[in-house]
Amino acid sequence: MKKITIIVVTLITSATAYSQTTLTLEESKALALKNNKALQNSALEIEAAQLIKKNAYTNYFPKVSANVFGMQAINPLIEYKMEGGNLPVYDGNPANLPTATQFAYFPGMELSMLQRSAIGVLNIAQPIYAGGKISTGNKLAQLNVDVKEHQQQLTENEILLKTEQQYWLLISLQEKQKTLEKYELLLNGVRKQVDDAFTAGLIIKNDVLKVQIKQSELEANKNKLLNGKKLVTMQFCQTIGIPYDGTLILQEVIDVSQNPNQYYTDNQNALTQRTEYQLLEKSVEATQLQTKMKTGDYMPTVAVGLAGYHINMLEKGANNFTNGLAYVSLSIPISDWWGGSYAIKEQKIKQRIAENTFEDTKGLLTLQMEKAWTDVNEAWKQIAIMKETALQAEENLKVSQTGYESGVVTLSDLLEAQALVTETADKLTEAQTQYKLAVTTYLQVTGRK
Repeated sequence: MKKITIIVVTLITSATAYSQTTLTLEESKALALKNNKALQNSALEIEAAQLIKKNAYTNYFPKVSANVFGMQAINPLIEYKMEGGNLPVYDGNPANLPTATQFAYFPGMELSMLQRSAIGVLNIAQPIYAGGKISTGNKLAQLNVDVKEHQQQLTENEILLKTEQQYWLLISLQEKQKTLEKYELLLNGVRKQVDDAFTAGLIIKNDVLKVQIKQSELEANKNKLLNGKKLVTMQFCQTIGIPYDGTLILQEVIDVSQNPNQYYTDNQNALTQRTEYQLLEKSVEATQLQTKMKTGDYMPTVAVGLAGYHINMLEKGANNFTNGLAYVSLSIPISDWWGGSYAIKEQKIKQRIAENTFEDTKGLLTLQMEKAWTDVNEAWKQIAIMKETALQAEENLKVSQTGYESGVVTLSDLLEAQALVTETADKLTEAQTQYKLAVTTYLQVTGRK
């Protein structure tokens, strides 16, 4: 019977372990990038920007248009009436025409035209010069694609940072849970000792109550930790785009073996690698191109073209007409120059504002990198402090345990020493987690993942 029980317990344990979901940090990042809706929208925006670029390129080619116009007038648009009378007969000699002696009678004539007609026009126009607006428009379209790609990179950086922050926070809670479980074993050992001592009449009930109070506090802290861990796990699952999984286990360990100097990079060299810096450069470039585009609005435009047309009179006995022509057009916006000069000056002001913003933000980005480096070093020093504190707490617990067994240390002191070990272990975990987060942030703000 005992053998059967062992087999059943083993099977249950194996099934539970098998059902757990485990994730590494890289797997979590890959899921976050794959499932994030904001990143998917960024990809769609890039696709839309590429279509805009292709559309702008078509402006280099001739524009072909076809138009058809039909009309029905109440009265003919052209009406002419010629009176009748005697017309001199012309014998071929102009000198005889004024003194002609023979005449032919002309009865008169009425002419009406264009009461009903249809006109079809086919036009092909090739711009020769448009104030530089076509080439500038294409550069703006390409710039728009570049900006969307940089914005996608920025979104990706934010997602990766958020994922890693939540990942290490969850790792931290897992480590704190292990610490509480270790503390629980210590309390259970003390509880057994005091129960035996109380049964033997060696201690009073008050000592048992002290241990029970600590156990109750531990249970409350466990519940608080588990509830917090559940919320963080739910948030993490939402970030990486998977359904909530209460059995999720993260596989990484908090490795703080690398010295901060291994991550250091010069701020000026790192500045140009930052996506934010590159976006600011594109912003300045965009205003420069917009200034050229605005100037082009008030420049002459030249185009050549071919046009063909067909006129159908839609009237009985009327003749139809078909013809074609080649032309050159020159358009000079003379009256717009006055108001246009103010519009150009306004755009140049916007350009200077973008340039000033660029210079100001460069300083802020450098300051951000410097602060991130300071945070890394502070977190590293905090780890050293908490390691020393944890060692001291462990040593204090050993001394207290020996003293309690020898009767020279009170139960309260022993319980306090055990609680101090748990507290310092938690603080060490927090310090290590903060160091990982500080390194992650520093790598990102210096243009590295």
